[in-house]
Amino acid sequence: MSRTQKTQTVPTAAGDARITWTSAPGARLVLALGHGAGGGVEARDLAALAAALPAHGVQVALVEQPWRVAGKKVASAPKTLDAAWRELWPALAASGRPVVAGGRSAGARVACRTGRELGARAVLALSFPLHPPGRPEKSRAGELLGTGLPTLVVQGGNDPFGRPEEFPRGDFTLAEVPHADHGFAVPKRSGRTAEQTAAAVTDAVAGWLADLS
Repeated sequence: MSRTQKTQTVPTAAGDARITWTSAPGARLVLALGHGAGGGVEARDLAALAAALPAHGVQVALVEQPWRVAGKKVASAPKTLDAAWRELWPALAASGRPVVAGGRSAGARVACRTGRELGARAVLALSFPLHPPGRPEKSRAGELLGTGLPTLVVQGGNDPFGRPEEFPRGDFTLAEVPHADHGFAVPKRSGRTAEQTAAAVTDAVAGWLADLS
């Protein structure tokens, strides 16, 4: 990552969280992005957004939950994730600019559950885990449908946690990333490159954020 970044440590009851801020002079809003349960802020979609969005007037804040900062292998329980997100939110909102709450997978669920109460401008859900793989009856649609805020879902066409056609109708926007899995990887046989897939994610998000202002 060659762009200018600074790191901020935020104490929470669950341990220290960490925010990596991208440089975006004159930014009109902040996009806060939490990671999933199986990885950190180095995920390809989070990294792509942090690289692309400052040019669109958006400062990206990549948020690492305390369990990840501590080097643990297993994510904390949802209530603990939500509590830590609430505690670090004042740091995300300190600039006074509107904050869009977002994340991928488990981080998307946190943003959906807490965005409205924290005063987020909107919610971005990357690879929203609509259900566990192979268990469509275990739907988490209620979290998505209950945000009460403008919401964008960016979902891979082959995501085993919920393909785009599985999502219920609701007051949200859904952008499909063709052939992509839960991590936005695409098979070689698709004919699409990793760069094209990353661009599909960043273009969808940048266009949606532009419409918010």
